[in-house]
Amino acid sequence: MLKRFSNWLSNAPITDPVDRRNAPVMQLLLLCYGLLLPLNWAWRIVARGALPTEGRMIILLMDAVIVVLAWVSIALIRRGRFRPAIMLFLAPQLISLEIVFYQFGTQPQLIDPAPTILPLVIAGLVLGRGALWAVFGLLMMVFATGFATEIRHEIEAGAPFRRALLNVPAVVISHLLITAVLDRTIKALRESLDESIARGHELQHEMAERERTQSQLIHAQKLEASGRLASGVAHDFSNILDVILGFSKQRHVLRDEGSDAEQAAALSDSLQGVEVAANNGVALTRKLLSFSRNDVLKIEVFDAGRALTELRPMLRQLFPPSVRLDLHSEPGPLPVRLDRSEFELMILNIAANARDAMRDGGRFEAKVSRPSPDSIEIMLADSGHGMDEHVRQRIFEPFFSTKDAVDGTGLGLAVIHDLVKVTGGEIRVDSVVGQGSVFAILLPAAIDLEQAADA
Repeated sequence: MLKRFSNWLSNAPITDPVDRRNAPVMQLLLLCYGLLLPLNWAWRIVARGALPTEGRMIILLMDAVIVVLAWVSIALIRRGRFRPAIMLFLAPQLISLEIVFYQFGTQPQLIDPAPTILPLVIAGLVLGRGALWAVFGLLMMVFATGFATEIRHEIEAGAPFRRALLNVPAVVISHLLITAVLDRTIKALRESLDESIARGHELQHEMAERERTQSQLIHAQKLEASGRLASGVAHDFSNILDVILGFSKQRHVLRDEGSDAEQAAALSDSLQGVEVAANNGVALTRKLLSFSRNDVLKIEVFDAGRALTELRPMLRQLFPPSVRLDLHSEPGPLPVRLDRSEFELMILNIAANARDAMRDGGRFEAKVSRPSPDSIEIMLADSGHGMDEHVRQRIFEPFFSTKDAVDGTGLGLAVIHDLVKVTGGEIRVDSVVGQGSVFAILLPAAIDLEQAADA
């Protein structure tokens, strides 16, 4: 019940944040006036057993007007007109004081100072500093009326009028001090509120700037991702084109070797190699086209040893004749589970780096083995110029490359590293300057191909 009443007091449709905070207390105060003043007069009449005297009847009528205006003020607050409601409530308060002081002088105020202090507090805290000093000025006029009444009474009684002015300094100084303290307090509160509002606006501005910066960052990341994608595709496609060029150069050799049948067979093998390389290029292009559609990779289980053997023609054409190519595959099934085209591009990328490290010839060896029932190891070794420790530590960083900008993007090994990690595998590299490099890729072993077919 109390919570519902509190919510009712707080939900007045007031736009100003300060007035909205003051509205519940002021409504509660107005309710007290609207309910307690009638009860107070009823108690007085019952206790005395008679109606008020003619002099008191004027005060009763003024209190009745205050009660009515208190309820009217509540109705105005409930309609969002907070400040007019408070001014409507303060006006009869001051008028009532003027009537009382005109009739009785300042003596009622000396008995109960609340009727004169309360309008100061309400005007200052609710309506502001201007209203505070305006009410103070009106109260001084009310007190002047009261002291004038007392002077008249003293003169009528034949006493010196100076006795009526005895309390003037105390009344003026006390109310002036109260007004000054309220003024400074209200100013400090308003300044704190203004600072809080300014900080709120500044925070909103910072949040808007942060959102704008974040939007720019996301846009930059999209551009960077697009650049990385284009660079990676260009890098992989360059390797495929190198293989196709290698096969196409065979036409000059075929014209001078063997019989027509041998030349036709060699030409068929070359064209088959071109077809395999072109199919890899098509697969790469399809991945580029499906990038915006978030298509998944074509995951399958295949024999890594057989896949390496089928890559021999492409690897042979990737390397110049001065490089010896050795491929080895351990007997038995060597099943792995990943995208086969990604697997082939991974081998071609490392092989292309090995070719660049052996400009004057050398040896490239690739071996697939099963060191444990749960893993398949792919070892790729070359006899090139090798790497120092600083380069070895950074080779998997995106865009890091020791080549010229035309020859490399620094993305090939970074993509391979990410691919291996996604599959749950590991990749490590050992290298000695002048003695070559060895890449060891450890992939989780899939179920045997026969079991996969049965499943």
